[in-house]
This record gives sequence, C-alpha cells and structure tokens, in this order.
Amino acid sequence: MKLDTLVFDIETQNFFTDPDVGWDNYAALKISVVGVYSYLEDRYSTFEEHEMDKLAELFRDAKRIVGFSMNRYDVPVLNHYFQRIKDAPRLWAMDRVDLLEEIELATGHRISLDRLAEANLGARKTHHGSEAGELYREGKMDELKEYCLNDVKLTKELYDLYRKQYALLVPNKRTGELVTVEFARPIDAASSLL
Repeated sequence: MKLDTLVFDIETQNFFTDPDVGWDNYAALKISVVGVYSYLEDRYSTFEEHEMDKLAELFRDAKRIVGFSMNRYDVPVLNHYFQRIKDAPRLWAMDRVDLLEEIELATGHRISLDRLAEANLGARKTHHGSEAGELYREGKMDELKEYCLNDVKLTKELYDLYRKQYALLVPNKRTGELVTVEFARPIDAASSLL
C-alpha cells in the first residue's frame, strides 16, 4: 500500500486572544474547517468540525504531512481532536514538513505565507487569518472553505518548489530584497515520498 502525503491547514472558530480561551490553550480552540490536499488522490477536500472521524481516516493513510506553521498551531489543535478518536494517527510521530519552520531554521526569521507566496508564486492569500473566526460566526462557510483551501494550495505549490529546487525566494526582513534560501536535501528514507 502506497502511503500518502497530505498538505493541510486549519481554521478555528476562536483564537488564543479570545477572552474565554487564553494563550497556548489548544484544548479551548474549536476547529471550523480543515483543508487538505492529498497527493495520492490528487484532490482538495474540506472537513468541518463534525467530520473529524473522516479526516482521521484520511490521515491514517499518510506517511508525511506538510503545512505552514503547522507545528506551532495546526498539529496541536488537530492532535487535541484526534486524541478523542479511536485509532487516530499520532501526528507528532508522523514525518512533518513545516515550511515556516524550515525557513526560520535557515534564516533565523519568520515570514508570512502571503509574502512567501507572492515572492515565489506571484499569488496572494484571499483573506487574513484573523478573519477566519469572523467568517465562521457570520455563517459564511463556503467563503471560509475557499479561503482555507487557497492557503492549502499556496502551501502545496511552495512545497512543490521546495522539493524540486531545495530552495525558495525569501524577502529580506529589513530590505524586502529577495534572497534565495537553500535547504538541505533530505537524506532519510522518507525523502522519497512526495
């Protein structure tokens, strides 16, 4: 059985800055939508909070997960949900590629997905992350899903460049000048995966 590589992004109904949440309280965050791209199926999908069992099934067949700032946000939030599902995958045990973390390790600085996508793909995000909760509260689920999937698409296309070139263009934090940042080629067995 061939194992999948999944690119994913999570939007939540609330955020750490909400009065009833508190900083780093991942257990208090509620998922509104998860967007996923499956390389094996060559398909984009969305899952709402009540569909976490179906999402866990998809993740069970994955060897690698890819995201942008996922180790700081998406994985801890999703992990909290998966802990309540029988036989759900252990996300921290999976092979993970966090593009923001890779850039931060190489440059010592963080960058937004919007700026990175604009520099490498000539594309932009459709909304700012802080708007996700508002879209959810207004019941604009179609717009929220479209926004989430756009972030997944940008992350997937950046990951494709990362795999192909082992380099990305990163705007210099002070000057804005584009700098080519090279990454070490993966040498483990998982590197043969997408």
